[in-house]
Amino acid sequence: MINPFEGIQGKNKEKLLKALDAETVNVNKNTNIEYLVRGDNTLAIVTRGYIEITKESEDGSRTIIDTLEENDIVSSSTLYVKDSLYNIITKEETTLIIIDLNLIVNFQDETKKYYNDFLKNLFLINNEKIKKRNERIQILTKKTIRNKLLEYFRIESDKSGSRYIYLPSTYLNLADYLAVDRSAMSRELKSLKDEGFIEIEGRKITLLYR
Repeated sequence: MINPFEGIQGKNKEKLLKALDAETVNVNKNTNIEYLVRGDNTLAIVTRGYIEITKESEDGSRTIIDTLEENDIVSSSTLYVKDSLYNIITKEETTLIIIDLNLIVNFQDETKKYYNDFLKNLFLINNEKIKKRNERIQILTKKTIRNKLLEYFRIESDKSGSRYIYLPSTYLNLADYLAVDRSAMSRELKSLKDEGFIEIEGRKITLLYR
């Protein structure tokens, strides 16, 4: 993920953040931060930590909608944070920079190179987020757990150019990301392993069919 302040030197970064009246917020692990991004036209930049956006269904099941890492962004204009069924939870000690989007749009001196660099970086980050969301849609449109797993493996393998896939977190989180039952997914992984499609060592998955 590109840094939102890529190409902006220290003093110019300070000038930019001051002009945008930015606020730096430190948040403890396992904190729901939806109150920070629900305000009108609010942008949050993650400068440290890891965040999960999840949805709780009425039956108590959980689906991971998105994950946010260092240099990622989330804003109040993103539809899913408007829904009270969604939670935005810090999974590590996290630092955020909170900015009013109105101040970005109405910045008074667009001739400043650091401002234009900032806008360009935000655009590139947003493009990356759209790409990730499209990948998720590709996975979720698959009808079976097996096909969802295979599509996930394909996407991750194509990204790294390798047949080795390292899960970023737990198998429970993978099930939540794929929106499937954890036990059913485990059975399907075992079947794929028994049939010679994959090898599994902890969080490392080796694709034997690539």
